[in-house]
Amino acid sequence: MAKHRGLSFYKKEKKITNEKLALFMSWLFMVFLGTLLAYFFVYTLGIKTTVIGSSMEPSLYNGQVVFLNRVVYNLVAPKRGDVVAFLPNGNANAHISVKRVVGVPGDRIEIKDGILYLNNEPQSDMFDDMISDPGIAADEILLSEDEFFLMGDNCNSSEDSRAASLGSVKRKHITGKAWFHMAGGDTGIGFVQ
Repeated sequence: MAKHRGLSFYKKEKKITNEKLALFMSWLFMVFLGTLLAYFFVYTLGIKTTVIGSSMEPSLYNGQVVFLNRVVYNLVAPKRGDVVAFLPNGNANAHISVKRVVGVPGDRIEIKDGILYLNNEPQSDMFDDMISDPGIAADEILLSEDEFFLMGDNCNSSEDSRAASLGSVKRKHITGKAWFHMAGGDTGIGFVQ
């Protein structure tokens, strides 16, 4: 029998099916939604700042971008050991500084013989080096109910609560808790500890 070379009623297979198109559109929507949520959280719940100087080494380095959670301290008070951002002396025109909380309200702070004393207990393991300049903490300081004593991890290269020009920091001047940082180069993103 001869083959008919006329019209063919077989359907050609589509290269893009409705299922593939729906899968692609749902994937595109999820990427868009994830990006939108990320921007929402960063710009409404958090802010970012840049670390200036070596005062927080080895935890944070000069030039690192730090994202701050500015909502958490509306719910709970800063704790000893938290890395916080604050406006020095509440000056809204100043660059946001980043330091570690070493004293909370009610604590007694004193620096003797290069060692931080917290409520008369030596904290010799808190810093890698001996503290060379006790500043105003050479005499015991009692923190009031809304004051925090902040210091840089690199204590000998930090202008912090030991300086008479700064002193203890009021809670209302603390703008947020350091959440995570972006390092330069290929070191990526990490959470602040």
